[in-house]
Amino acid sequence: MAHFAKLSDDNVVLSVEVVNDSDCLDENNNESEAVGIAHQKTVHGWELWKQCSYNTNEGQHSLGGTPFRKNYPGIGDTYDSTRDAFIRARPSGMNSWILNETKCIYEPPVSRPPYTTEDEWQLSWSESNQRWERKTPTTDSEGNVTFPENMEEYWNPNTSSWVSI
Repeated sequence: MAHFAKLSDDNVVLSVEVVNDSDCLDENNNESEAVGIAHQKTVHGWELWKQCSYNTNEGQHSLGGTPFRKNYPGIGDTYDSTRDAFIRARPSGMNSWILNETKCIYEPPVSRPPYTTEDEWQLSWSESNQRWERKTPTTDSEGNVTFPENMEEYWNPNTSSWVSI
């Protein structure tokens, strides 16, 4: 199956549509983006389409193939014709986040601290404080885990350690 992103006039992704491979084949039975776009125009009556790859994320192909247009797009992402790439939308309210040109995603100005999936705390970016913060859990006598308001820490990248707030 092929995938095509429907774009607004300013290249914002409006939707992503699945298209049968057979609807993207040229007269020599080779896959053709132009044929797929022509199909989409006929079916949907919409002019602006770009093919995308479900298996491409942050400039990497999940199956080891060649990455295509940096990212599989979602609604609200943009297509950049200069980079020939889909750029993920900047997370809401995260104006300090910077575009990673290699991955075409927005990242915080301070790298995410190391952690494992087994860690029992909540990690979040504080835009107002420009830092990573977490709440440390407590466990009651019945084994219930809670995150009290006063058990917070922030990541100090200079010392690579957590500091109590």
